Amino acid sequence: MTATATPPPSTPARIPTRTGRSLVDEALFDRLATFLERENHVPRDRAERVLDQALAFLWTLGQGTDAPRTPSQDVDPGWHAFLLHTEEYDTWCLERFGFKLHHRPATGTRSRDGFTVRRTALAIADGGFDVDWTLWRKPAACNEPACCGDGGGCGGS
Repeated sequence: MTATATPPPSTPARIPTRTGRSLVDEALFDRLATFLERENHVPRDRAERVLDQALAFLWTLGQGTDAPRTPSQDVDPGWHAFLLHTEEYDTWCLERFGFKLHHRPATGTRSRDGFTVRRTALAIADGGFDVDWTLWRKPAACNEPACCGDGGGCGGS
């Protein structure tokens, strides 16, 4: 019998993971989660999970890639909650990336398909973040009241 210290090729090595929540201080996370909870009428636990995933998404987006990235329908409201806190959002982006991550809804094409959402979630996992797969099932559509304007539903073209 031979023992091996490395997993077989078919089993990916487990790396320590981090949370999106760890990317902001607790006071900001609490303010954003409270906003999300109240504006979207969701339980606190869900607001925190959505915000955690949105922050991990933004970190991954800030690393740059030519591959399209998009949040899921469940995670998109977390990005919107942060965007609406413009001073904190701008500062966070500039301190981490040296530039602001702009929200540029797709026009003329729909990049928010299941394939792109899954590829985005996999990129988040590859970045070492915990992924709450239950929040990455559906492509994002227009999320009221912060409508993207990138398709039907909220009056976008």
